[in-house]
Amino acid sequence: MTSSTVRPGNEDLRLEQDVARRLLDSAAKLSYDPAVEVDWDTPLDKDFHGASPEWSTLYGTAYWNELTDAQRKELTRQEAASVASTGIWFEMILQHMVLRDMYTKDPTDPRFQWALTEIADECRHSIMFARGAAKLGAPAYRPPRMVVELGRAFKTLAFGEAAYAAILVAEEVLDVMQRDWMRDERVVPFVRTINNIHVVEESRHMKFARDETRKRLRHAGPVRRQIHAFVIAVASYFIVTSMVNRDVYANAGLDARRALAEAKANEHHKSLMRSSCSGLMEFLASARLLTRPALAFYKRAHLI
Repeated sequence: MTSSTVRPGNEDLRLEQDVARRLLDSAAKLSYDPAVEVDWDTPLDKDFHGASPEWSTLYGTAYWNELTDAQRKELTRQEAASVASTGIWFEMILQHMVLRDMYTKDPTDPRFQWALTEIADECRHSIMFARGAAKLGAPAYRPPRMVVELGRAFKTLAFGEAAYAAILVAEEVLDVMQRDWMRDERVVPFVRTINNIHVVEESRHMKFARDETRKRLRHAGPVRRQIHAFVIAVASYFIVTSMVNRDVYANAGLDARRALAEAKANEHHKSLMRSSCSGLMEFLASARLLTRPALAFYKRAHLI
């Protein structure tokens, strides 16, 4: 008599492939072409912000209260462009890691096909962010050289849950702020469209990253879990602290030294970051990735 029991390994594989198929179906039904969807032709209207002002690193400070309305709007445009540039930097790291992970995998597997779909999404997003930053009148913002080189090492060496959980951190932090920006009528319309596209398509990427993180941790021993929890936290720290480049203040016409000092001490922004990352921290805690050394870096980045 044939047993009706499915072996656990086969059942896990079937469930993972079902998830990948659903993600592929979703991408086929709801994806965007930024070259068509975003209004690239209308000149920048400087009566709008580049991001919700409450997300500015200076919002709530004494310096913010002294700025004119035009200065505040220029600052948020520069900050939004910096966030976009940092997004490009990390999306390129993401693409390297996912391609390396899929290098020898079965191309007929829906998980392989979804991974390539995600990479295609990220390529479009990076071009979209680049064009958006240029339209906001901003230069090419890049993380500090040391962070760039650490990113180069991370994309080469990170694997398993370290890679996918770091991907999730970057996507979750961007997702929360962009959900606010895309609904805010004070934000310039083309940026709202960019944010809407990114939020819709990244929701699928976050689902995949969560599932992959859980899967890779199933058989992780305590030493591997401790090491990767630390690596993820360090990567998260450098991702988050690189989002707003220190040059945005000078490029917005502000006193850069004073602006940087007040931004670093801005309790409103720190509180906003912590509240926006509560769901992410709950996930990392459920995956037992909030170890004591990791918590130190999340606290330094004001994520917890």
